[in-house]
Amino acid sequence: MAGSSRRAGGRRLQLPLLCLLLQGATAILFAVFVRYNHETDAALWHWGNHSNPDNEFYFRYPSFQDVHTMIFVGFGFLMAFLQRYGFSSVGFTFLLAAFALQWSTLVQGFLHTFHGGHIHIGVESMINADFCAGAVLISFGAILGKTGPAQLLLMALLEVVLFGLNEFVLLSLLGVKDAGGSMTIHTFGAYFGLVLSRVLYRPQLEKSKHRQSSVYHSDLFAMIGTIFLWIFWPSFNSAPTPLGDGQHRTALNTYYSLTASTLSTFALSALVGRDGRLDMNAALAGGVVVGTSAEMMLTPFGALAAGFLAGTVSTLGFKFFTPILESKFKIQDTCGVHNLHGMPGVLGALLGVLVAGLATHDSYGEGLESVFPLIAEGQRSSTSQALHQLFGLFVTLIFASVGGGLGGLLLRLPFLDSPPDSQCYEDQIYWEVPEEHADLAQGSLRPEEPDTQA
Repeated sequence: MAGSSRRAGGRRLQLPLLCLLLQGATAILFAVFVRYNHETDAALWHWGNHSNPDNEFYFRYPSFQDVHTMIFVGFGFLMAFLQRYGFSSVGFTFLLAAFALQWSTLVQGFLHTFHGGHIHIGVESMINADFCAGAVLISFGAILGKTGPAQLLLMALLEVVLFGLNEFVLLSLLGVKDAGGSMTIHTFGAYFGLVLSRVLYRPQLEKSKHRQSSVYHSDLFAMIGTIFLWIFWPSFNSAPTPLGDGQHRTALNTYYSLTASTLSTFALSALVGRDGRLDMNAALAGGVVVGTSAEMMLTPFGALAAGFLAGTVSTLGFKFFTPILESKFKIQDTCGVHNLHGMPGVLGALLGVLVAGLATHDSYGEGLESVFPLIAEGQRSSTSQALHQLFGLFVTLIFASVGGGLGGLLLRLPFLDSPPDSQCYEDQIYWEVPEEHADLAQGSLRPEEPDTQA
């Protein structure tokens, strides 16, 4: 009882103090550094004698709405499959994303839009901040149910910085193309989370194994999250691409890749599942795999082939590779982010290498300049661009692995509140839950035992 009271007391203070500290610090930084850009500032916009319909807001905001819905509704409900962790899945997604949006605006702003002593923001800043939040939520999926909210905020604090640095190295220094984030979002977020999960490995997690299963309504929520993500994924991949044919092509390629990954997911899950039962976990892999190459001349057939391959690999990963990760590598991947984001992200990066290597002036015409400006200007050959794409993948894996290791050490600090092994995947630790839910949970909330996390 004494241990439980100490934990409750620490929980009462730790999260509020951290939230107030982080919000206060970001507010001060916003006040000092953040300003509207020329498309948002009243004086600058009207001084330029622009026509209001030409403002970038009208071209970018519909895509932003779709991406924003994916982050807060899609990701939140996708992770609501655990039978007694739905509040935390949706609620902690809300908390993490809200902080990541502010912090990433600062980090990305210092790296990309800092001039004249200020960060200049507009609608594109909101899209990029949502992308960063997406990477953080992917990492969250790997450690879902095994960490407290204060730990998650500290994870986001570190990961947003490393995400921004990795993105800057790839896009600005190496000239890598990765509009939909196969590397910068999915590969980075997945392997950051997997290494983090390895460092936070819990050998006694069997004490909470009975809560890792789903029930009918929790799986239904996860299916709703999947459908939301599936519908809006073409907007996700195309949101940052140049207006015109590039954005149009990106949406089309993503659209067809998702359809193919859905069919391969249903086919493979029926083949390898128990008694031929279906599983739609991997249906989103088609959106991940074309994140790098969707704005390129992938061709509609190439989009279908890539999506079918990604759905196949992801489905087989959920069935066969996840158990190996835990038994052989001691990686407890709650949501299977390695299957849905990690492997398809790496495949997407390699697909980008292939398609970039095949780029020619004949196939792109004058459009080559908007997709591969360095090739169009004669500064690189297609082969050189392909090698830069491949090197970008290795850089991402290094940033993710080192960052995940550092994040794991940070989250293991003894004063940080985390659920004991016997109470992981349980909403009742952090939330007021309905009485009928609490009654069901009482039988599984065993007397608290000493935390034996290795």
